[in-house]
Amino acid sequence: VQQLKESGGGSVQNGGSLRLSCTASGFSFDASDVGWYRQATGNECELVSSITSEGHIYYEDSVKGRFTISQDNAKKTVSLEMNGLKSEDSAVYYCWADDASRQWFGTSCPGDFGYWGQGTQVTVSS
Repeated sequence: VQQLKESGGGSVQNGGSLRLSCTASGFSFDASDVGWYRQATGNECELVSSITSEGHIYYEDSVKGRFTISQDNAKKTVSLEMNGLKSEDSAVYYCWADDASRQWFGTSCPGDFGYWGQGTQVTVSS
């Protein structure tokens, strides 16, 4: 069974830090694009950060310089270190992977294809 299991998340104050981690099983993790999406209440699903199977890294503009994505193929994990958190970062964060080089552009998370975690809430308060 293909599965992504997330850990981390929680509540912090403005400027705080959190680390999200995700462990994969049941598919070729090292041959997949992996990353993190998020969806805040009333907002559309958006790709926060990703690493392609070739190692190319993407960050959404608002998180550049604050978030760092990392991948460990031996452990089949992908993590997102989030520093300098702001209230606008508050959302449900979803671990994501796709082994067919597809990216989800739908308005809601989780998407209709690829592999998705169950979602973890990140709340940043002022």
